Amino acid sequence: MDLKIIFCMKSYAKSVNIEKDLIKRNKKLNEIEILIKSLKDFLTSKMLRIALVPLIVTMIVLYMLFFAAADFGISALQEVAAASQNGQEVIIDEDAPFYFVWATYLIVFLFKYSFTSWIAGFLLYTVGTVIVLQASVILSIVVIGFLTPLILGVLHKRHYSHLTLHGHGNLLSPLWVLIKSASMMILLFILLIPVYFVPVLNVIAFAFPLYYFFHKLLNYDVASTILSDEEFKTIYKKEATAFRLRTLFLYFISMIPFATLFSAVYFIIYLGHAYFIKLDELYKFDIPKSKLNENDVKREDEKPKQIEN
Repeated sequence: MDLKIIFCMKSYAKSVNIEKDLIKRNKKLNEIEILIKSLKDFLTSKMLRIALVPLIVTMIVLYMLFFAAADFGISALQEVAAASQNGQEVIIDEDAPFYFVWATYLIVFLFKYSFTSWIAGFLLYTVGTVIVLQASVILSIVVIGFLTPLILGVLHKRHYSHLTLHGHGNLLSPLWVLIKSASMMILLFILLIPVYFVPVLNVIAFAFPLYYFFHKLLNYDVASTILSDEEFKTIYKKEATAFRLRTLFLYFISMIPFATLFSAVYFIIYLGHAYFIKLDELYKFDIPKSKLNENDVKREDEKPKQIEN
């Protein structure tokens, strides 16, 4: 009886190894299939309707922020720039915020000379454009977090109804992750200030904190909706690099001007498929301990019978 159990276990282990090898060989193909499958799901009428929400909300928020910033000091700084170019005296209000005073002195210095004024104007418009684009990415990711359960619920019902959604965290967990990720992003921006003056590296230094925020929020929203805490730790321990590469790919897409406004829902669908597939594999290749325990019980029950005979 013991030999039969050992033989069955060995056969099962071999079949599991064969299936794992096949998955490794088809990994690249599966990734392409996930991308295509995600695109098909995204282009359904229901998902396209959901995609309008982050678009509308983000545009409204950006519109409000623009006029708030304009009233708060941008128009005043433009007047300072025009006055410094014309050689007029610039008077600074003593009650003005410290950052406004610093910005005023900097603008006066830069716009004092024609050459530096041209460079300053170019930099101001460039930096302003980048800030607006990055703000749209951040806002879209925050807004899409509220829609993640709805999107993944549709995805689960359509393709993965045989799996159980466990999820982890509570109502305050997303807020804590948002605050922690935003604080870390700001800290990274401050620490990387010296690198901003190094050509080529400054692009990476500016993008890295934003990618950190992008990855943390997007990954948490999807994983916390689908997986329990234990399932997440098990999957992410083995697949951390793969999921970082996926979010990096999505981050590159988000760098296309205002692409995130339309594609944030696609990001959730794509990562959702990846986590659902890994969850399915986790239970497919897991040898249930209960069956082994049942075999042990059967063997224990057979021993007294043999003694009685």
